[in-house]
Amino acid sequence: MLVGEYRHTIDDKGRLILPAKFRNECADGLVITKGFEKSLFVYSKTYWLRVAEKIQSMQMLSKDVRQLSRFFFGGACETSLDRNGRLILPPQLRSHAEIKKEVVFLGVYNRLEIWSKEKWEAYEAEAESSIEEIAEKLRDIGI
Repeated sequence: MLVGEYRHTIDDKGRLILPAKFRNECADGLVITKGFEKSLFVYSKTYWLRVAEKIQSMQMLSKDVRQLSRFFFGGACETSLDRNGRLILPPQLRSHAEIKKEVVFLGVYNRLEIWSKEKWEAYEAEAESSIEEIAEKLRDIGI
């Protein structure tokens, strides 16, 4: 299970240290792709295959499904950690997430999210102001 928030910096070569807590989950390799709200989604290769199968099982005649497929698969990059526990974020993914130097890793149960520090702090401030309303709307899911 991937949970927690960790802050790191990206170096000039696009390398980023994966927090040690997450490394075992990602030992078989990683897939990084564009996420929502200008974030990046990071999946273990094993879990990525499940996500890919789920998307591929959707009706490809639907324009929305084709668009979602292009977004996730076209923006994806397979990678692995180097001996220092670093991964490389390709320029197109850094650009999508507007990552310059400081990043925030979030463990979101079955995936990691990578945010630019600025985008995360803005999103978090906005979300905190409405989280009670959201929880009320979702109360029927049994949390």
